[in-house]
Amino acid sequence: MTIIDKAERKHLLIKGRWVEAKEYSPLRSPYSGEVIAEIPLASDEETDQAIEAAQTAAKVMAKMPAHQRARILETLARLLEERADEAAQIISIESAKPVTTAKGEVARTIETYKFAAEEAKRIHGETLSLDAAQGGENRLGYTVREPIGVIGAITPFNFPMNLVAHKVGPAIAAGNTMVLKPASQTPLSSLFIGELLQESGLPAGALNVVTGGGRVVGDKLVTDSRVSMITFTGSPGVGIGIRNKAGLKRVTLELGSNAAVIIDRGVDIDKIISRCVSGAFSNQGQVCISLQRIYAHEEIYDRFVEKFIEATKLLKLGDPLDPETEVSALISPNDVERTLNWIDEAKQGGAKIATGGIAEGNILHPTVILDADPYTKVSCQEVFAPIVLINKIQSVEQAIDMVNDSIYGLQAGIYTNDVDTALDAAENLQVGGVMINDIPTFRVDNMPYGGVKESGTGREGLKYAVEEMTEMKLVVWNRN
Repeated sequence: MTIIDKAERKHLLIKGRWVEAKEYSPLRSPYSGEVIAEIPLASDEETDQAIEAAQTAAKVMAKMPAHQRARILETLARLLEERADEAAQIISIESAKPVTTAKGEVARTIETYKFAAEEAKRIHGETLSLDAAQGGENRLGYTVREPIGVIGAITPFNFPMNLVAHKVGPAIAAGNTMVLKPASQTPLSSLFIGELLQESGLPAGALNVVTGGGRVVGDKLVTDSRVSMITFTGSPGVGIGIRNKAGLKRVTLELGSNAAVIIDRGVDIDKIISRCVSGAFSNQGQVCISLQRIYAHEEIYDRFVEKFIEATKLLKLGDPLDPETEVSALISPNDVERTLNWIDEAKQGGAKIATGGIAEGNILHPTVILDADPYTKVSCQEVFAPIVLINKIQSVEQAIDMVNDSIYGLQAGIYTNDVDTALDAAENLQVGGVMINDIPTFRVDNMPYGGVKESGTGREGLKYAVEEMTEMKLVVWNRN
């Protein structure tokens, strides 16, 4: 892999061609600070060309048979499998994700495209019993699902291949075209996938990759009338702004979270410690459903805290390309500064920093905070860093109230040996997904995924994303 040695100049992918931009910007490694590539900064005019290419290709994609769309996605999955090590290194270099974790992301991405290929072959409607209504006799009714057209996709840095797959995969499966704007820090993964899709036989213009600033590329996608849908994963502030500007466009928003797990009395602590530590610190906590808040019953609280801190201190920090590394750099120096300020605010509010709370370069040491005020930023906002709070509770009911006391509602987990307690939690937790006897960080790629409140609108997961990316049409035959 020579990407970090050459600092290669990349280009925009528009209408099946690699187009040189008028302006470029250096892309630096979050870990080392070295320049790893020169990235194009698309102008309004270049973004317009990408939208035009997608609009032209929309007619071709809409008429493409399902088996052909599936074959393109199957070929993409195969090509990615053949170049999996290269893909993992790209992720690790541009995002500082530990390479072992990056390999896991690539494996999930391959599976996601395989799921998308399967969904391409089972998009269907239903027949309707129109004669159930007076006046509906002698009529045959059925629904079909049709591609929505041009989709604008705006993706984040934390899963630069798999979260792209959750937008590109179902879009192609449904017969749509797309203009993809990847995160400014992680464009290389998207450009790599664009290259593989060209090899896979995707028609020119069906996927256009346009890198650059959100105020230029993003705003153009959101406001241009030729774009029928926006699918966005990122911060609530940006997502709400998109919703306000999008007008009648369909919008799917996967936004913030401060995910929590409840640990009931009687739970075997030894069986869940490693799982909870992984949920809190995997990818430096830069996961939308990262475990940020732990509510442990007072009967097991002290033992849980002791074992959790002990396991946290064993995590290996360092170079993301080292296979032994478990925690590496945050995505930017600004995020390091922000999180240190949040930790200091918690300390000023009476919290105890049980371990961590310091940074070396852009690496923030995994941090465990006890007795945090519920109104400090580390508690009520999305920290997106290797920081977890452990809170003592007297009952599961109290913990449910504390989990729900949040502007977010993506996923939550509960560990309990009591079936009734688990069912009560599933009913009363105000989130998009409840994980029984697991952390909120659990996700497989074919399940519905999305939240409530400021965690967003709509659902991802291949089948569910295809539904979001298609329009239902009703057809009625009068047999008279």
